[in-house]
Amino acid sequence: MSHISTRLGLCILLVLLFSCDKKEAKLPKIAIAGIAIESSTFSPAKTEEEAFHARYKEGVFFLYPFLAETAELRGRAEWIPTVKGHALPGGIVTHEAYESLVGKTLKLLKEDLPYDGLFLDIHGAMSVEGLDDPEGDFITRIREVIGKETMISTSMDLHGNVSNRLAENSDLITCYRMAPHEDAMDSKKRAAQNLLERLESKKGKPKYKARIKVPILLPGEKTSTRVEPGKSIYANIQPLTEDEGVIDAAIWMGYPWADEPRNHGVVMAVGDDQEKVAAAAEKLANAFWDARDKFEFVAPTTELEDAIQKAVKSKSRPFFISDMGDNPTAGGAGDVTWTLNEILNHKDLNAKTSPNTIYASIPGPKLIEEAMKVGKGGKVSAFVGAEVDNRYSPPIKLTGIVEAIKEGDKNAEVEVVVSINNCKVIVTKKRKPYHYEKDFAELGLDIRNSDIVFVKIGYLVPELFNIQKDWLMALTPGGVDQDLKRLEYKRIQRPMFPLDEFPEMPDLKTKFIPVFK
Repeated sequence: MSHISTRLGLCILLVLLFSCDKKEAKLPKIAIAGIAIESSTFSPAKTEEEAFHARYKEGVFFLYPFLAETAELRGRAEWIPTVKGHALPGGIVTHEAYESLVGKTLKLLKEDLPYDGLFLDIHGAMSVEGLDDPEGDFITRIREVIGKETMISTSMDLHGNVSNRLAENSDLITCYRMAPHEDAMDSKKRAAQNLLERLESKKGKPKYKARIKVPILLPGEKTSTRVEPGKSIYANIQPLTEDEGVIDAAIWMGYPWADEPRNHGVVMAVGDDQEKVAAAAEKLANAFWDARDKFEFVAPTTELEDAIQKAVKSKSRPFFISDMGDNPTAGGAGDVTWTLNEILNHKDLNAKTSPNTIYASIPGPKLIEEAMKVGKGGKVSAFVGAEVDNRYSPPIKLTGIVEAIKEGDKNAEVEVVVSINNCKVIVTKKRKPYHYEKDFAELGLDIRNSDIVFVKIGYLVPELFNIQKDWLMALTPGGVDQDLKRLEYKRIQRPMFPLDEFPEMPDLKTKFIPVFK
């Protein structure tokens, strides 16, 4: 009997110990939220709530493949999705749209309190009517709901802005390390992993957060990590994070097409070793500043007329020309007609012997309506463009043959190809950037065998970059003008490179941000 009692006692003890282990191994509870957009304050466009295509609750997971049901990260926490809205870059966000999205986020966060952590996925360059530093306002209001103890890991675009308020409320913070942003999903995953590791290890919030303002404001087309010096500057980051005591470090180039005090370069580092965190931040900040005069456009730039002449004479096909000034991927209205007007009236592009040309794209809801009536093969004649931004050129009347109609695109809604002389013009119901070969192929357009392709974007994404045989970026007008000296800045902090001279070295010493406890 004594042996049986001993065995029974051991079994009970093991069950109790196992139960305690299970209790101690309870998964951390992490909320997911975010509102993301680049907003140009130099464009007359405004962004409404519908442009964010917000997803709620379970629909949020669709945006994060690394949190798919079978993914390793998904099983390490109880993830509580709330609201995630991501808009195509555009004009300033209306106050009503911002308040609606923030209100919905806060409401859903309140439903599942408390949280161990929050994964905040933002861009960092949102502008809102009547409000400075929207991301700082957003995270502050989130803190009021979830409390100071909850750990927040913030993921951003490297073209975002990091205000003191955003830095104070973020416990972990990181951004992309590549432009074009081929590492966007990897960066979001890193932000989630950093959060999980601090929660699982019980180490809690990093002890130190270093922030350094770098008075530089440059367009993304000059700071691509595809070329030097951006390539080497960003390559310095990963080795620094492998040093024990530094969890993460990041460089934000800032967003040049909004006129707010927070718009400038920033370097941050977080970790548990004060000296190493400060040294990492200062090394990156000094490397950024020392290279300021070396940043050049990622491709040759010129005026539109010169770009057209070179493209016509070139034997390299396809020859791409970026219509940069109204780039909708940087915040342009997307409906400036200046470049298209030049193309349709250019003698070298409209003769029988002219090269075949594709122009992508111009919004024209009235022409879309006509095209839907006459169908493929029918003739249309209607005005397009300049409904939002008519400062440089008025609406253009397009008259041509409908070659293709496609419905259902998330951004454009409806796309139509209109053939005019040797030019195929893509007209959309709503603005859309054309990034990928499939965007053209779905409209029956073969860009690989085209002569000249005009795209209303800045630097080419990798897919188009690999297709082009030659490429120029045209310095065209618009809300994201690449010549920053032509923009009427009134509120950014001065002096600012490249707008001003610096009589002395700026202060690039570490400023430690308080850690919320």
